Amino acid sequence: MFFAAASIPLSPIRNNPAGISASDSLLLLRFTLSSSLISPRNLKCCLFKSSTMRIPKKPVSLCLALFSAPPELTSFSYSRIRFASSAILGQPDRSHSPGKRKGIHTVGNQLRASYSMEKSHETVVGDNKSSTHLLHMGSCHGGQEPCVWSSPGGGCEINLGKHIFCNRSLNMKNIVAVGFDMDYTLAQYKPETFESLAYEGTVRKLVFDLGYPRELLDWTFDWKYMVRGLVLDKKRGNILKMDRHKYVKVAYHGFKELSKEDKVGIYGNTLLRDSFDEPDYALIDTLFSLAEAYLFAQLVDFKDNNPGKVPKGVDYAVIYKDVRAAVDLCHRDGTLKQMVAKDPSRYINKDTSIVPMLKMLRDSRRSTFLVTNSLWDYTNIVMNFLCESRTLDGSRKCNFDWLQYFDVVITGSAKPGFFHDGNRANLFEVEHESGMLINTDNGSPMAQVGSSSPAFSLKGTDKACRVFQGGSVGHLHKLLSIESSAQVLYVGDHIYGDILRSKKVLGWRTMLVVPELEREVELLWELRDTRKQLRLLRNERDLIEDKMHHLKWSLKFEDISAEGKQQLSSEYKALESQRDQVRFSHQDAQRKCHQKFHKTWGQLMKTGYQNSRFAHQVERFACLYTSQVSNLSLYSPDKYYRPSEDYMPHEFDIIPL
Repeated sequence: MFFAAASIPLSPIRNNPAGISASDSLLLLRFTLSSSLISPRNLKCCLFKSSTMRIPKKPVSLCLALFSAPPELTSFSYSRIRFASSAILGQPDRSHSPGKRKGIHTVGNQLRASYSMEKSHETVVGDNKSSTHLLHMGSCHGGQEPCVWSSPGGGCEINLGKHIFCNRSLNMKNIVAVGFDMDYTLAQYKPETFESLAYEGTVRKLVFDLGYPRELLDWTFDWKYMVRGLVLDKKRGNILKMDRHKYVKVAYHGFKELSKEDKVGIYGNTLLRDSFDEPDYALIDTLFSLAEAYLFAQLVDFKDNNPGKVPKGVDYAVIYKDVRAAVDLCHRDGTLKQMVAKDPSRYINKDTSIVPMLKMLRDSRRSTFLVTNSLWDYTNIVMNFLCESRTLDGSRKCNFDWLQYFDVVITGSAKPGFFHDGNRANLFEVEHESGMLINTDNGSPMAQVGSSSPAFSLKGTDKACRVFQGGSVGHLHKLLSIESSAQVLYVGDHIYGDILRSKKVLGWRTMLVVPELEREVELLWELRDTRKQLRLLRNERDLIEDKMHHLKWSLKFEDISAEGKQQLSSEYKALESQRDQVRFSHQDAQRKCHQKFHKTWGQLMKTGYQNSRFAHQVERFACLYTSQVSNLSLYSPDKYYRPSEDYMPHEFDIIPL
C-alpha cells in the first residue's frame, strides 16, 4: 500500500484523453474514500493507510483515472496526482519513470534502443519525515532541483549564470511559435567525451582513409584548448582571435604564438582590409568545430617539424581540406552517432528542466517545433533520453511519447539552406516505426499510386505532432499557420547555421545558446574588483602620458632657461619611469585577468578592451542569449525582455552605473 504524506493537488482530466491502459500505467492503486473526503478542504488528509511510499526521484505522474473508486467520487475519477515541479496540466500526460537503457541494435538503417527500470532511482518518504510537502522531483546539473517558473515554488531568484540576456526588446506575448535545434541546444553534449570521440574518429579517417602517418593515432586531444569565435587561416596555418573591428589581437601558428611584429606584418600592413571569411578562412563558430581546429593546429606543427613525412604539394590549406573531409566521413558513416546511441548518458548532459519548459510553453498556448539536421532515427534516441520517454519493463524499444511536446518535428533539414526562401527541397513525412519516407504535397497527405485518396497508414497521425524530413521554411510556416516571421522565436547554438540566417533572411526572433557563458558570467562577478582596478590603472596611465606630452611640448617650443629645461627634463624622466611601472602593472594585471577565463585565448566575449568578433555577432544577430535552453523555464512565458541601455564612450564616465 502507498501513503501520501502531504496535500495532494487534483485536477480533472476529461474522458481520460491520454488513453492510458493498466499495463502502461506507472502505478495501479486501489482505495476507498468516504464521501466526507470530497470537500477540497479535506483533501489534505492522508489517502492511504501505510507508513511509507516509494517514489522515483525523477518526475512521474499518477493517474487516478485508473483507480477503482466508489460512485460518490465520480467527479474525481479522472483526476491525477502530479509528483513534479511543474504546475497541474489539463493535457494528457504520458511521461514515464526513469529507466536504464538495456541495449541498442539496428533494424535496417534505424538506430533502436530499449530501457529497463533502475531501482536506484527511488527514495522513501514516510510519515516520520519532517517535510510535509511533496518534493520537486528530478535534478539538474550538479544535483540541483529544477526551479520552473510555472511550478508552485517558481519565480525564485535566478542564478546569474542562468540569466537570459537581451540585445533587442522581445515581448513573448507576440510569439506564437517557439522552435528549437537539437544538437548542442536541447542536447548539450559533454565536450570531454563527445569531442574526444569526434577527434579520435577524425584521426582514424585521416590515417586509414586518407593515408596520413600512423603516428597520428598516438596523438591526444585537449578539449579545453580551443574556444568558439576563433578564425583559422587556411593558407598560413594560423589560428586567430580578433575584435569586433576584425583587428587580429591574438595569433598562433599551430601552437606557437606569433609576435606583435609578425601579426602586424601579416594582417596589419595591407592596402585593403581582409574580410577574414571563406574561402581562405574558416570560422570556428560552433562547438562541433573545436576538435577539428585542434587537430588542424597539431598537423600544422607536424608539417613544420617533419617536412619529410608530408608529401610535396600538401600545404596548410590541403591539410585543412583533409581534416574537413575526415570529419564529414565520421558523420556520414554514423561512427559518432552509433556510439552516442549506445550510451547517451556518457555523451549528453541530463537536464530535467527541458520537459517542464516545453510543457509550460505549450500550456501558454504556443506552438513548439523542432528543426534539426540529424535524421529521424538518431533524433528519436536523443529525444527519448532527454525527455525520459521510457518503458517500465524494457521489453519495448524507444517510444514516441516525447512527440507530445511538439507540434511539428523536421529532421534532416539541411540548415542553413533550410532558411532560404528559394529552397525547393521536397518535404517527406516520416513513418515513426520504420523511418520510411512518404511523399507529401507541401505537408499535406498525397494519394499513393493505385489509390484515389490519401492513405492514413502512419501510426500516430491522430496525434498533434507530425514528423517530416527535408523541406524548407515555407513548409514550416504553412504547417504552423505562421502569418508573420516576427511571431517565431527560434533557439539554436550555431551563430551561422541557426541564428544569422534565421534572423537576417527571415526576420525570426532568435535566442543563442552559449554554454560557455555560465562560467564566464560567474568569473566576471568574481573579478569585478579586479576589472575596476584595471580601469583605474588605465586612467592613471593616460594621465601620466598627458603630463609627459605637455612637458615634451614645453621643452620643444617654449622659451625656457637652461636651468628650467634641466628641471623639466628631470620631471619628464621621472614621469617616464612612473609610466613604465604603471604600464607594466596594468599589462600584467590584464594578462592575469584574461588568463582566468582561458590561458591562451582569454575572455570569450572580449579581445583586449573590445568586444570579440564572436560577441559582435551575438550582439548583431541574437535577440536573446543564454547559457542553456532550459533557462527559458525560469521566466514567465509572457515575459517582456528588455535590453539594458546602450552607452557610448562619451556617456560612460558621466552616467553613474
